[in-house]
Amino acid sequence: MSTHPDSRERTRVPGSGGNGVTSSAKEIKQLDRVIIRFAGDSGDGMQLTGDRFTQETASFGNDLATFPNFPAEIRAPQGTLPGVSSFQVHFADHDILTPGDAPDVLVAMNPAALKANLSDLRQGGSIIVDTHDFTARNLAKAGYAGDPLEDESLAEYAVHSLDLTGMTVEAVKGFGLSRKDAARAKNMFALGMLSWMYSRPTDSTVAFLERRFAKAAGIRDANIAAFKAGWNFGETSEAFVAQYEIKPAPMTPGTYRNISGNLALSYGLIAGAVQSGLPLFLGSYPITPASDILHELSKHKRFGVTTLQAEDEIAGIGAALGASFAGVLGITTTSGPGIALKSETIGLGVMMELPLIVVDVQRGGPSTGLPTKTEQADLLQAMFGRNGESPVPIVAPRSPADCFDTAVEAARIAVTHRTPVMLLSDGMLANGSEPWLIPEVDGLVTIDPDFLTEPNHEVTAKDGTVRKEFWPYLRKDETLARPWAIPGTPGLEHRIGGLEKGDGHGNISYDPANHDFMVRTRQAKVERIADALPPLEVDDPSGPQGHGRAKVLMLGWGSTYGPIGAACRRVRQAGLDVAQVHLRHLNPFPKDLGEIIKKYDAVMVPEMNLGQLSLLLRAKYLVDVVGYNQVNGMPLKAAELAAAIIDLVEATTGDAPSSVNDHALHKEIVK
Repeated sequence: MSTHPDSRERTRVPGSGGNGVTSSAKEIKQLDRVIIRFAGDSGDGMQLTGDRFTQETASFGNDLATFPNFPAEIRAPQGTLPGVSSFQVHFADHDILTPGDAPDVLVAMNPAALKANLSDLRQGGSIIVDTHDFTARNLAKAGYAGDPLEDESLAEYAVHSLDLTGMTVEAVKGFGLSRKDAARAKNMFALGMLSWMYSRPTDSTVAFLERRFAKAAGIRDANIAAFKAGWNFGETSEAFVAQYEIKPAPMTPGTYRNISGNLALSYGLIAGAVQSGLPLFLGSYPITPASDILHELSKHKRFGVTTLQAEDEIAGIGAALGASFAGVLGITTTSGPGIALKSETIGLGVMMELPLIVVDVQRGGPSTGLPTKTEQADLLQAMFGRNGESPVPIVAPRSPADCFDTAVEAARIAVTHRTPVMLLSDGMLANGSEPWLIPEVDGLVTIDPDFLTEPNHEVTAKDGTVRKEFWPYLRKDETLARPWAIPGTPGLEHRIGGLEKGDGHGNISYDPANHDFMVRTRQAKVERIADALPPLEVDDPSGPQGHGRAKVLMLGWGSTYGPIGAACRRVRQAGLDVAQVHLRHLNPFPKDLGEIIKKYDAVMVPEMNLGQLSLLLRAKYLVDVVGYNQVNGMPLKAAELAAAIIDLVEATTGDAPSSVNDHALHKEIVK
């Protein structure tokens, strides 16, 4: 089994004493990181296989990052390239930032899986192939003229051709299943084999299968038998001469769990509501890749969560905004096409100045686009996709675990500043996962809804008598937030709706000067959010921000954090200096962003769009940022980005990578 070119491999002899004692006769090799991709038909259980391997890895204590990739169709045509589903997991004995550019190991369950993923496999990587489906018909469906397992097309890889299906059927023949049902357990055979190969713990998977198939004893026992047979095959087969170990990664002390972005976001929304002392209402219409948030929140009624699966996108956000009017934390979830439908109601929320969280889990567009692929192309829609001057705050998480903190921050802004908030996640974050340090509840921010309970304005009549009234648009000086009054509170009855409001009293007003004032006030209210934002963190090992050797700044947002960070590590390892800043708050920008940008000679902005953040930065700060743009439905690759950074550093400073052979180093980074 070959290893990653950057991995450190250490070999120990079994039975050598101490911690090296083992019952296996095979040598044990230590690696620092590995990238594995499981690939097969969308019905082969690759997502389940990858998820279970991930859970085993998380329980072992490795740092990890995952990338599930699957077709939009519920059941794509079997054996075809569009029907291939894959799951990539990158795990290491140190901190990592991405699921990896190129897998070291590809597990291909059929010809289509091999064809669709081979180009991503690193040179010299390992391929484990289930030969059962390499028939003439399946080869033709995958676009092969001949059998790649029999010609020289795979000569540069370490190929292990195994009849996984046949061995699975043989392993479970005692459980009374049909051959078709027995063959379905081949993913568990593959999981067992890879679990042995990389010394993964297995108890959690056995317990999972016992729970999942508790009501189907035959299927339960067959899957467990297939899993154990795969483990035993790895241990006893001569096909694999070594077993690999990746030690646990050092981490901050605490309790961890593996978590996906959608799950972390769901927990963050609940935490935001609890910390506000408010019930949570979710009005949502199912849409990929946001539906899991609806599914998850529906499980948590004990935390005061109410979920409504509405008949359409408009009804979902209408119900959420109505809940906010009633004194509840209203939330709606969707993806890009749904934002287009919700835009009028978001504008209504801006006019009514009520808390509302709008979650956009971005996907490839426009229109239906690429439902299961990732993209960052909704930023300008979030900024400007409503009629009139309709400003809303925008926040974006940078990793699956960060979805929790960003959701809490969205709740804080919405409740404190009485405004709809757009939260921009994406498909990469939603479905990917990583270890999450579970926070202490006492450490979470307290959010005060500060409901008004009595009239807030005194009016003096001509006869000198004073009476108290409720003015729904009488604002706080520090935030410009208006009062939030729960309907039915005596003395706080008021008119609300989409027509322009008079300053203070909130009655309908068509006065030109008032409209101008209210438009500017709503904009100023959003801008004042920046007053409470902490200073940006500048990652610049060369010295204090703007005063070190680095002359190039990498500036990103959302899920590009991992690829940018990994690319910066590669560039620094090559002896060049580069700084990094990542934005959570996209509207308003943090107050110190402009000052930071001006301290660097060049700024590169990598995005999975055609330059939307670059456009905003140019407009606001008059800086000619360099865009690095990709819209292919896939995450950015750190190696390719590192090569672009090196080119920019060389063009800006004249510095070149510190290597005996600069050209060879640059080529290695690209690879």
